[in-house]
Amino acid sequence: MIGSKVNDILLFLSVVETGSFVAAGKMFGLSRSTAGKAIARLEDGYGARLLNRSTRALDLTEEGKRLYEHGQAIREAIEAADNSIASDSGVPRGVLRITAPDALGRRLLLPTVRRYLDRWPETHIELSLSDRVDNIIEKGFDLAIRIGVSAPDQGFITRTLLRDEAVLCAAPTYFDGRDRPLSVEQLTRHDLLQFASRSERQGWHLQEDDGTWVRAQGRVRLRLDSAEALRAMALEGLGIALLPRLLVGADIVKGHLEKILPRLDHGQVPILALYPHKRLLEPRVRRFIDMLSEDLRAIRADQRS
Repeated sequence: MIGSKVNDILLFLSVVETGSFVAAGKMFGLSRSTAGKAIARLEDGYGARLLNRSTRALDLTEEGKRLYEHGQAIREAIEAADNSIASDSGVPRGVLRITAPDALGRRLLLPTVRRYLDRWPETHIELSLSDRVDNIIEKGFDLAIRIGVSAPDQGFITRTLLRDEAVLCAAPTYFDGRDRPLSVEQLTRHDLLQFASRSERQGWHLQEDDGTWVRAQGRVRLRLDSAEALRAMALEGLGIALLPRLLVGADIVKGHLEKILPRLDHGQVPILALYPHKRLLEPRVRRFIDMLSEDLRAIRADQRS
C-alpha cells in the first residue's frame, strides 16, 4: 500500500514538473490514462483536489502545493539512499546531452568536454550552446549549466559549481576623451552594456564602502542576450559591462579590459549545474559535473595567480 502510494506521489511530481500527463507517463513507461488514474487515486485518498486542469495548463491547488513539497522530500530521501549505496566506480557510458550558455560553453566548457571524452571513451556528448533557457526535460537534456540563476525552476536538483566574482569593466579605448568613474553615481555619465532576454533584464547593484548596496544607473546604449557578445562589445570600446571574471579575467590580465571601481564589491555570479530529478544520477552526468567543477576552480586560481 505504502509502496504504491509513493509511486503515485513520484508520478505526481513528474506531472507537475513537466506540465503534462503524457510526458510524465512516458518517464515512467506509462500511458496518459494510467498517469491520470494515479493522480485520481491520490485525490480520492486525500479527499482533496491536487490539480486544477484546463486545456492549456495544470495548476497546483493549495493541497497540491503541500503534497509537492513533501513529495520532493520523499524523492530526495530516495536519491540520497541510492547515491549512498551505489558504487562510485560506475564507468560513464552512453550519450550525455548538455545545454550551456554560449560564452561559457565556447570559452570554458569545451576544454572539459575534450578531457571528459579522452577520459571516458565509451561516452558521447551532444552539446547545445545557447543563452536561451530551454525546458530541460522537454528537450531531453541530461544536464544544464547556468550562470547567474538564483532561483531555478522547481523540480530540478542544483549544484553550485562556483561562485564567481562579477567584474565591472571596459576597454581602455572607451575612456579616450572620458573621465573614469570614481563613484557609483558617476556611472550616470557613461554608456552601459547590459544583458537582456525575453524574460530577464540585467540590473547592477554595487556595494559601497559603508556596506550599502546601490543600484547603478547610466545610459544603456546596448542590450544583448549573449554574454559573449557583451564581452566583444566591451572590447570594442562601446561601453562598460558587468561580467563574470571567468569570462574576462584573461582580457584584464592582458590589458584589453580594465576593472572599473575596483575597490567596490560587484557581487557574485553563481555558476550552477541543473539536472532533472531522477531515481539515480547516471555516472556519465555525475562525472562530468565533478570534472567541470574542478576545471572552473583551476581557471579561477590561474587568473588570480
